Amino acid sequence: MQVNFRLVFVYTAIALDSVRQGEKTRFRILINIPPDLEPEDGATVSWSVQPAEAGFITAEGDFVGYRPGPAQIVAAVANFIESKAVTVGPRNGLQGAFEVVAGDNQIDRFNSDLWLFNNFAYTGTWRLRGEDPVTQLPGDRMFVWDITNPVLPLLSDTVIVDAQTVNDVKIRADGTLAVITHEGSVDELNGITLLDLTDPLNPTVITRFTDGLEPGVHNVWIEGNYVYAVADGPGNGLRIIDISDPFTPFVTATFVAETSFLHDVQVRDGLAILSHWDDGLIILDVGHGIVGGSPENPVEVSRIRTAGDQTHNAWYWPAGGYVFVGEEDFEAPGKMHVIDVQDLFAPREVATFAVPETTPHNFWLDEERGILYAAWYSAGLHAIDVNGELLGELEKQGREIAAIDYGTDSGCQSANGTCTWAPQLHNGLIFITDMNTGLWAFDPQV
Repeated sequence: MQVNFRLVFVYTAIALDSVRQGEKTRFRILINIPPDLEPEDGATVSWSVQPAEAGFITAEGDFVGYRPGPAQIVAAVANFIESKAVTVGPRNGLQGAFEVVAGDNQIDRFNSDLWLFNNFAYTGTWRLRGEDPVTQLPGDRMFVWDITNPVLPLLSDTVIVDAQTVNDVKIRADGTLAVITHEGSVDELNGITLLDLTDPLNPTVITRFTDGLEPGVHNVWIEGNYVYAVADGPGNGLRIIDISDPFTPFVTATFVAETSFLHDVQVRDGLAILSHWDDGLIILDVGHGIVGGSPENPVEVSRIRTAGDQTHNAWYWPAGGYVFVGEEDFEAPGKMHVIDVQDLFAPREVATFAVPETTPHNFWLDEERGILYAAWYSAGLHAIDVNGELLGELEKQGREIAAIDYGTDSGCQSANGTCTWAPQLHNGLIFITDMNTGLWAFDPQV
């Protein structure tokens, strides 16, 4: 049997013999098969990289360079092998550093999520803090901060509710209304509370809504006249709540996956992106029109289980065609998984980003510049370059722009240790909540 082939680049944006670290490159082979030979008899291609640490190549021949220096791209067909020498050049991409602007300002309670609007920041609180059961302080409140001067955030007001954890807070895009979540309430009704932000530094309660949300609400999203609430526990899933009259909310629809609990939701472009733990990332049409869904009738578009499961959070980037998914695994530990959703009906995992010995929490993407800001618990805050086509292990590609571990002690278990929860880009600064030490602001200097 004679099979003739040659290995070629099929990529016009680079020199033929060089690639840039972290840049996806397509290799293809041209095969000459005798007319009397069926293609399947000799046309299966096996790809590899030598040395292995120089990069990663898929079964289809898509290559990304890791380590700058020489590499060999190897293709094998039947008993024939051909290779091509390439040089992986340094990425020379975005660079920066985080400078502390403010922080270390709230240590009596554990802190949870945050949301910012104009010159105001709203932060939640989490569970019981303190060793003595008699004096432990619950996460029963939302703090309101005046960040007109970001160097000195001022605590303006405190909204206290019936909860042991106010895990999440969201502000509607017009800035008129907020929603906060209840878990562990004394009356065991939990639910959500809607707040009037006519005076943004002194919110007032509109109503508390509990129908179908009695087990607790872990996360929410507010989009127009709808709240998308994550009801705690397996079998409870998503509740879509009509708040067109915020004094009389009502549930319009529910969605529950087969086995696991729902952890988080983001709504964008008429799609609800569900982080459904071991059921994976689930995409619902809630008004996009791709399968005729609406807030009253959510319709599943697709789903994917990421490697490692434990799908905790997600950021959907329509222009980039990616969803960035957090895996909250404290043992493995977890990674960020990059899902290609250019075809919303056929999502596929293409890349990961990992930090040694710790797991991610929440993300925020500067979509204009292609910079992902990731809260990484005891490893602090990380800025990652996600420009271009993403493939392979991103931490090996020179894509980390900056990172900061700002705590004075080590790790989440220490009272003053770094435990980064939630980032948000706002007016050129990155604000975060730290579970132990409150509201922080950083200048990313990128």
